[in-house]
Amino acid sequence: MIDAGEQSAAGVKQCCALFYGSDAARALFGESFHPGGVALTLELGEMLGLTADSVVLDVASGRGVSAFGLAERFGCRVTGVDLSEGNVTEANAESKRRGLEARVDFQVADAERLPFTSESFDIIVCECAFCTFPDKAAAASEFARVLKPKGRVGLSDLTRVAEPLPELDGLLAWIACIGDAQPLENYAAWLTDAGFSISSSASRHACLHDLVASIRGKLFTAEILIGLKKLELPGLDIEQAKRFAKVAAQAVHDRKLGYAVLVGERRSA
Repeated sequence: MIDAGEQSAAGVKQCCALFYGSDAARALFGESFHPGGVALTLELGEMLGLTADSVVLDVASGRGVSAFGLAERFGCRVTGVDLSEGNVTEANAESKRRGLEARVDFQVADAERLPFTSESFDIIVCECAFCTFPDKAAAASEFARVLKPKGRVGLSDLTRVAEPLPELDGLLAWIACIGDAQPLENYAAWLTDAGFSISSSASRHACLHDLVASIRGKLFTAEILIGLKKLELPGLDIEQAKRFAKVAAQAVHDRKLGYAVLVGERRSA
């Protein structure tokens, strides 16, 4: 396994983008790549107070599942950004197919260098992705920059205990969003330092437990289908992935890994 510490920040981000734009990611995660799926996205939207007047930025938007869910539930305007060109192309095509292209669009962009003018958005949503950003302080600062005063940010993300978890290190851990997961208070600190006041946070541990269990089941099924020549997932080492998923499941059981939501409000200048 490649050590993530040996990778450049750009290299790690590109590896994550390539994987989450792949057929392997869809096979393992389904359409929604984060714990809790669209249901948790809509819960986060409620926590953020979304309305039809809200202008929303979905950071690391993937194929647009969350953006579509928010637009359809709340009637808001959503722009999604993702590093994967494939994801962005597919998401824009789906937006057109749904007749939402006037309210939902996507573009390739880096969370640490957002291509928007200051104070462009009312709300930012970032799900199961902040932990993968090599420069979290820069991403948090960009969030604050593009939000209007009193604008709100909602994160849902993996959390982990402060102690080292060497069995969950390496590039595969980064791709699985575990490699640089942090204690919840660290996420809060990055947002606070960037100019946010934390208004609420809550554990959603059960969502992670369910996702890991689902992935382990899909890996077992994928192994059988690959053996029968009925499925091809090039680039995915099934045995390595199974071992990693088993260790991750134990870490979730032991509460060394968790999942949480966090909402902050940009302080006025």
